[in-house]
Amino acid sequence: MYGIIVMIVYAVLMIGVTIMFSHKSRNANDFHVADRNLGTWQSAMSIAATWIWAPALFTSAEKAYSSGIPGLFWFLVPNVLCLIFFIPFAKRIRQRMPEGITLSDFMATTYKSEKVRKVYLGQLSLLSILSTGVQLLAGGKILSVITGIPLFPLTIILAVIAFSYSQFSGIKASVLTDAMQMILMLAACAVFVPWALSMDNGVTNLINGLSGESGKFGSLFDSNGVSVMISFGIPTAIGLIAGPFGDQCFWQRAFTIRKGKIGKSFLLGALLFAIVPLSMGILGYIAAGSGYKATDTGLVNFELIGHLFPKWVMLPFLFMVVSGLLSTIDSNLCAVASLTSDYKCGVKGAKISMLVLLVLGIAVANIPGMTVTTLFLFYCTLRASTLLPTALTLMNKKLSANGVFFGIIAALLIGMPIFAYGNINGIAVYKTVGSLVTVLTSGLVALLYPKKGAEA
Repeated sequence: MYGIIVMIVYAVLMIGVTIMFSHKSRNANDFHVADRNLGTWQSAMSIAATWIWAPALFTSAEKAYSSGIPGLFWFLVPNVLCLIFFIPFAKRIRQRMPEGITLSDFMATTYKSEKVRKVYLGQLSLLSILSTGVQLLAGGKILSVITGIPLFPLTIILAVIAFSYSQFSGIKASVLTDAMQMILMLAACAVFVPWALSMDNGVTNLINGLSGESGKFGSLFDSNGVSVMISFGIPTAIGLIAGPFGDQCFWQRAFTIRKGKIGKSFLLGALLFAIVPLSMGILGYIAAGSGYKATDTGLVNFELIGHLFPKWVMLPFLFMVVSGLLSTIDSNLCAVASLTSDYKCGVKGAKISMLVLLVLGIAVANIPGMTVTTLFLFYCTLRASTLLPTALTLMNKKLSANGVFFGIIAALLIGMPIFAYGNINGIAVYKTVGSLVTVLTSGLVALLYPKKGAEA
């Protein structure tokens, strides 16, 4: 019953906010970049909410619970730093292409190459599909446990809710609802963490839980801490630092925010974002320190809240979960829609691309045996493939079109299989090597490829 109530109230609230505070888009430019005039606070709230995806809500608690201090450290710190690291590049792309909409168009225009456009469109689109899939998977699993409804219809319901308001006014609807979603998430964190700490032995459980469920992970620098760094920390850090660079959601916001507010918006967004995974991590520590045995470690915060608090508390938690997941989905919808501007498809074409994304995301979410953490690590590595060519281009490094194109292709063909092998077989060194090879290969090929006659 709780899950059904949340979905109905949430849908009505978001559709109502969208209709009341935004107008239906007049044209494709309005749909994609909202007159390039977003202010600091609304942009920061949108950036933070967009970056609060399924792993921020669940992987943070899981890693705190199972891997103690190093587990949460290697998830939280790169997650925050990546948004700060992105700031100068967001400013540069806006300066160099003030009327731009997409990263793919910027790269294609810079290198006068349709091959470069297509490889970027492929990477950005595939990332959106996988990201949408993981949000639907996480939300569907939680709601399935609560409602008893199978995963497949729930993923469809969540997709329909996100589309219902996103298609109304594009990026404006996404930013407005992101702000509302962020308020709901911060309010929930302000309730759960102090309440859990105020209970008997709450603070003691937190302190005891800093070493994880097994008590072996109390340091970043001992052998156990180093093992977490190799198996999880390095691949995660690479994927997260690369995150905004390989995600059209954040380039779209760089083109949408008022020009003088870009830096402040991303910095404030990073700080607001940090509150949510840190709060979920604290719940993970409390679960570990109290001796709670999770049925599913990937949902340990959800289980702990049901264990510690009255049943009604599940309502605000579910609002937080749905807000976090759908804020990313609606941003993905707007990002994919904006990619259609590369071919001047108009608002109708943009909305069709949204529907295609949701169909593919639903398919990914319903792959048998798929997990949130597995999908998270895969698309972290996918994002890393375009990090160096994009950063080097924005730093005015002279590259060739073929170098950029073949660098990204080589990174995907060499690095991704290594990472996939390590991930499937649970071999830490292969996951780390695969991530490093992915990010370095694209940059090295782009730098070393002959410049002469390289335009395509």
